Amino acid sequence: MTTAGSWTGRGTTMPTRVLLLRHGQSPLSVEKRYSGRGDPELTREGLEQAAAAATALAARHIGDGDIRAVVSSPLLRARQTAEPVAGVLGLGIGVDERLTETDFGTWEGLTFAEAAQQDPEVHRAWLGDSSVSPPQGESFDVVAGRVDTALDDLLRRHPGQTVVVVSHVTPIKLILRRALDAGPQMLYRLHLDLACLSVVEFWPDGGASVRLVNDTSYLA
Repeated sequence: MTTAGSWTGRGTTMPTRVLLLRHGQSPLSVEKRYSGRGDPELTREGLEQAAAAATALAARHIGDGDIRAVVSSPLLRARQTAEPVAGVLGLGIGVDERLTETDFGTWEGLTFAEAAQQDPEVHRAWLGDSSVSPPQGESFDVVAGRVDTALDDLLRRHPGQTVVVVSHVTPIKLILRRALDAGPQMLYRLHLDLACLSVVEFWPDGGASVRLVNDTSYLA
């Protein structure tokens, strides 16, 4: 759990700054379908979004050497987003399976309406309870467990450094929720656009500060 107020850095060294980049557009996101463990590639627009994000990150950070690592979900849409970022920064890409999207089970590839029609009671419960999982899928609570361990490991490996994490809407929301020490309802109320950037600082004493959420200014 994070500690409120510790963003001042009292009794700490420098925070680890985590730049959270959501992947670009895929065919399933165009059609507004559940896209979890399926592995579609980016659309042409998605590739352009990834390139724009890379250019923006380079403009903000290149030359000062502060970005030390790029870590990505293993799914293709995330890796294709990470590639231009890593390229412009001159870094490799570390892959962490724990940063993959929620397993939506039998809802994979369905629209919201189709999933609600297929499993009305479960779908209704899932929309308000993070412990409920889609049929043959993962609950948000389960996803939170693996994302938390991935974040803990990242913070241990990169104390006081800046790291780019390229992932998906649910893992990014969960990292933001942890930083804000917010309840599960945040998952249902926070909107994150494709290829958006959010920034969180995590201090060694357990404090956290959310510096930016859902920035898409570089896509305009």
